[in-house]
Amino acid sequence: MKETYIIGEIGQNHNGSVDIAKLIVELVSRPVREDVFGIELKPMNAVKLTKRDLREELTVSQMNRIYDNANSFGRTYGEHRAALELSDEEHFEVYKYAKSLGLDFIETLCATGCLSLLRLFTPDRLKVASRDLTNLPLLEALAETKIPIILSTGMAGKEELDDALEVITKYHSDISILHCVSQYPTQPDNLNLNTILYLKEHYGQYKIGFSDHTIGISAPVVAIGMGAEIIEKHVTIDRRMKGTDQAGSLGPDGVNRMIRDIRVAEHWLGTKDLYIDKSVAVSREKLERSIASKRDMKAGEVLAKEDLHMLSPGDGYKWRDLDKVVGKTLTQDIPANEIIYSKHLM
Repeated sequence: MKETYIIGEIGQNHNGSVDIAKLIVELVSRPVREDVFGIELKPMNAVKLTKRDLREELTVSQMNRIYDNANSFGRTYGEHRAALELSDEEHFEVYKYAKSLGLDFIETLCATGCLSLLRLFTPDRLKVASRDLTNLPLLEALAETKIPIILSTGMAGKEELDDALEVITKYHSDISILHCVSQYPTQPDNLNLNTILYLKEHYGQYKIGFSDHTIGISAPVVAIGMGAEIIEKHVTIDRRMKGTDQAGSLGPDGVNRMIRDIRVAEHWLGTKDLYIDKSVAVSREKLERSIASKRDMKAGEVLAKEDLHMLSPGDGYKWRDLDKVVGKTLTQDIPANEIIYSKHLM
């Protein structure tokens, strides 16, 4: 059974608070249980934060524009962004907490200036937001660290992806590619999960996954069935909290249900084979059909095909065994509509 690498994306859902970030980390580390069969399931594998360098984020005019709405944390967009940023030291604090709970820690670094984080700690993976697949100087700086990289294709086509891979593979090939659609939330007709199959066919040397912005938890499970090895989903402690990503994220119950369904789906997939599972043996014997008598028959009669039909249970001869029954002589009387066993024949 292959294990799916599940990433809980905190992003900016911490609202500028280390304590909230830690609460989300604790949420995704909780054990999950499948109650009907009593299966203990592994929680998420990793959490992810995003780090911006506001000096490399937007033009001065865009940073100074008035940003007055229900999700704003400042009068201007620049003030809003600044309120949502955690310092390098605060990222380190969340990193240490995640590691103490057995989780991997991933960073989306949005500018070369964000690499200052690496003076304090080394994330398990670096994530490149899809908007930055064309930011080749950033990709080169990230690749130079030799830290495994995850690429998201949400705003990228084949040309952009190939350009990004050309830059990164000059330094290493520990790369994962996530199918993604940067529409929040993603409309059903726009999701195109078949892109996962395309990526596996054309970029099979890399791990292929899915970064999900749909509403609900069904799409990640379908993606697993299509071969996705990584799932990323926004998570929060309360979907009603202030913030543009909160409503489209999974809260505690949603996180639990998504992990449960993904981990159970891992059990579902099994092996690429066609066989009779041992778990169906009892049902098979009870419900399948066996060769049986159509009429009352006497000892010494020779069985003909027209004397036979199929009835349950399935512990007798199958129709494929007809040559073992037709032409045989009964050793005892058989009432109509009873299974014919080897002990009845000679």
